[in-house]
Amino acid sequence: MLPVAIGVLAPVLAGCGDSGSGDGGGKPIVVGTTDAYEKSAEAPAPLDPAYAYDSALWNVLRQTVQSLVRIPKGGGQPQPDAAKSCKWVGSGGTVYTCEMRDGLQFPDGTGITSKDVKYSIQRVLDIKDPNGAVGLLSGIKTMDTPDEKHITFHLSSPDATLPYKLATPVAGIVQKKFYPPKSLRKGYVLDGSGPYTLKAETNSKAMTKVQFTKNPKYKGSLTVKNNRVDLVSYAGAPALGDALEAGKIDVMTGKFDPSQVETLLDNPPEHIQFMEMPGLETHYIIFDTSNAATSKPVRQAVAQLVDRGEIASKVYSPVAEPLYSLVPAAISGHTNSFFNRYGNPNVAKAKTILEKAGITTPVKFDMYYSKEHYGPAKEKEYKLIQKQLNDSGLFDVSLKDVADWTKYRKDGMDGKYPAYTMAWAPDFPDADNYIAPFLDADNFLNSPYNSKEIRKTLIPAERRGSDRGEATPDLEKIQDIVADDVPVVPMWQGKQYIGARDDITGVEWSLSTSTDLQLWELARGVGD
Repeated sequence: MLPVAIGVLAPVLAGCGDSGSGDGGGKPIVVGTTDAYEKSAEAPAPLDPAYAYDSALWNVLRQTVQSLVRIPKGGGQPQPDAAKSCKWVGSGGTVYTCEMRDGLQFPDGTGITSKDVKYSIQRVLDIKDPNGAVGLLSGIKTMDTPDEKHITFHLSSPDATLPYKLATPVAGIVQKKFYPPKSLRKGYVLDGSGPYTLKAETNSKAMTKVQFTKNPKYKGSLTVKNNRVDLVSYAGAPALGDALEAGKIDVMTGKFDPSQVETLLDNPPEHIQFMEMPGLETHYIIFDTSNAATSKPVRQAVAQLVDRGEIASKVYSPVAEPLYSLVPAAISGHTNSFFNRYGNPNVAKAKTILEKAGITTPVKFDMYYSKEHYGPAKEKEYKLIQKQLNDSGLFDVSLKDVADWTKYRKDGMDGKYPAYTMAWAPDFPDADNYIAPFLDADNFLNSPYNSKEIRKTLIPAERRGSDRGEATPDLEKIQDIVADDVPVVPMWQGKQYIGARDDITGVEWSLSTSTDLQLWELARGVGD
């Protein structure tokens, strides 16, 4: 999914009085964020599971919409939530069945059956919104509901990652009377059977506050440790820093300006611990492979010249580290394919690549980014990339900043940018989710790049085994092909940070490595 990037994604969990435990009263825990929740003519249904596909919106959906299964707070194999149990049938890896829990209800008291699950998933497949996460479910060929308690998924080909995909909000269970079968539900409304109900406050163009109230009808595997959490949108990260300095914030997590992180690591405010946590967010240069200005030799020359270490140290230190593959380090199946292929930055090697292809230098093309969306550090990054390329004498790259994020996304998908920046946070922590969303037929970039070997042979092969370690050879070959074809250039991998006052518990579980907010873990008082 699309993350909110550096200096933009900065959810701050702010306490305002007693939060209460799962069985007590008190004032809500307030979560401050610089995330934007805007709707427009191009994005009229930001909270519809068939449309939403960025970390900010998914973090709203995860609190309110229930799926058959969920990722446990410590990671690992998906566990039942709306389901009582799920299992693979047979050895072919194409049949997966679930039995529903008893007593599931929508907020209005209507009972939930397996037919609601089928309706919700089929609706996503039928709407097939290009902005949404439909690609995660595209391997489902048919669904059977022999009774109200059971649903069986039949896949077009083996896919051991299906349980992970069913744990995402795109597979969330929705109510037919509110969610039409062929169209999106517009506005800032959301009804689900998850741990919280939702009430939104809005202005003329955006959702400014989300009130999550503990759902008394929730039946699932989660223990909700507070009665209410309010998610409030702020104008920017500096306001959150001011709130921290003023002692108004209980817990803070997110992505801040690197200088803020250094200050908080070296000298955290009194009664606050500020800690570094693993992160799986990744940043890339994306190429339009059908554009003559960014042909394969040009892309290879760019990959040969960019200095990720300089970017990580001069722009993002200490919040990032260089990335040399689609798949980040710490994910099983990762290999440093770009470093293995290109090594350290080398002007002579880049020149040879272009000369052998008969390409006249300097090569000219425009490179796009969005400072408004990704923050000022992204502008610094791309000015440094521009300098690295142009100082070689082989390129004459111009930069274009696009303020409107909706336009930026649409134009990128429509092939209007020869090269542009994009970031990714995983839908689930598996190497497949760093590969298929970029390279498969229903990719989120709408990229013209099509490796038949990857799509027809290697992706199906790596998905066959439930033991993900067995997929490593196929995953590594995919990464090696990408390093040769260069539809993208991996740049850096982000880290996460979290700070907490000493009276807040559950903070270590409130944010996963995949940037998923798990607000039900937060409470005030003595921890377990």
